[in-house]
Amino acid sequence: QVQLVESGGGLVQPGGSLRLSCAASGSIFRLNTMGWYRQAPGKERELVAAITTRGRTNYADSVKGRFTISRDNAKNTVYLQMNSLKPEDTAVYYCNANNALSYWGQGTQVTVSS
Repeated sequence: QVQLVESGGGLVQPGGSLRLSCAASGSIFRLNTMGWYRQAPGKERELVAAITTRGRTNYADSVKGRFTISRDNAKNTVYLQMNSLKPEDTAVYYCNANNALSYWGQGTQVTVSS
């Protein structure tokens, strides 16, 4: 089993920044891709960004140029730096990690509002 604990969500004004963190613990051997998904009310969960163990990244078109995903393999932690936030970025953000199985965090709320 792998446990994922997210932190860093909150309320921010449009144009502001937040940094999400997700720490993995438990059976973390051979964790492969880690990433962030989000789900807004009434919408399906969608990929925001993902990163492989070698640092290859993938971003949703809607966040390219504004969000940056990074990973510290020694700490088994993945980060999401979110800049130039927009109201449409408001959602619950979920951390995801994969080895032979897929694991999810409990989610952290990000609200972008003036």
